[in-house]
Amino acid sequence: QVQLVESGGGLVQAGGSLRLSCAASGRTFSSYAMGWFRQAPGKERDFVASISGSGVTTYYADSVKGRFTIARVNAKNTVYLHMNSLKPEDTAVYYCAAANTYDVRSYPNEYAYWGQGTQVTVSS
Repeated sequence: QVQLVESGGGLVQAGGSLRLSCAASGRTFSSYAMGWFRQAPGKERDFVASISGSGVTTYYADSVKGRFTIARVNAKNTVYLHMNSLKPEDTAVYYCAAANTYDVRSYPNEYAYWGQGTQVTVSS
């Protein structure tokens, strides 16, 4: 069982930056691929980024490529999402998730564990 707790959300102006953190419980954090998803009101949960267990491989949605960076520190059981050049359309609840696999994954049903979410609001 893995428990995930996100933090770092908030209100930011367009063009600004935020860093989200996700702290995981458990001793085998490095065996899980980790991902970030987001869900805006009335919309489906969308993939944002994923990182392999080692941190070597990353994968991004086209909408955030070049602006967001996913990273992990396995010694701290933590995964991060660095968000730059934020746009109003990035406004959503952001969720951290862990998959029972080592390799990157991009579909919600490939992830077994989810955090409670953190709100990111980008004002224009």
